[in-house]
Amino acid sequence: MAVSDPVADFLTCVRNAVRARQRKVDVPASRLKTEIAKALLRGRFINNFKVIEDRQQGILRVYLKYVDEDVSVINGIRRVSTPGRRVYVGKAKIPRVMGGLGTTILSTPRGLMTDREAREAGLGGEILCQVW
Repeated sequence: MAVSDPVADFLTCVRNAVRARQRKVDVPASRLKTEIAKALLRGRFINNFKVIEDRQQGILRVYLKYVDEDVSVINGIRRVSTPGRRVYVGKAKIPRVMGGLGTTILSTPRGLMTDREAREAGLGGEILCQVW
């Protein structure tokens, strides 16, 4: 079945897996989802991820991170920019999530970056999602 917003579908799968206290979640792979997983890894929200090749598009397996065996590092994950409403910000207007405890993932001209990386590079872009 075709998904109209694959990024939102990926974030929903991660959110549901966290609520069900699963250790890993499998989603259909794409380059954008892999880059989002890399950003989550750099932000220390997940333990690891890997792309499993199959004869179709592949599977992205994300290993979720927990503290004390049952408390997830991810408390919330939210899609900001949607296919019907794109949200763009300049370098001075990149929002802070939970006073800097969370992260915003942006699509910039140099690829996907976290809010900290975008501020250091002096870039703005489309806000894809926020994680806290």
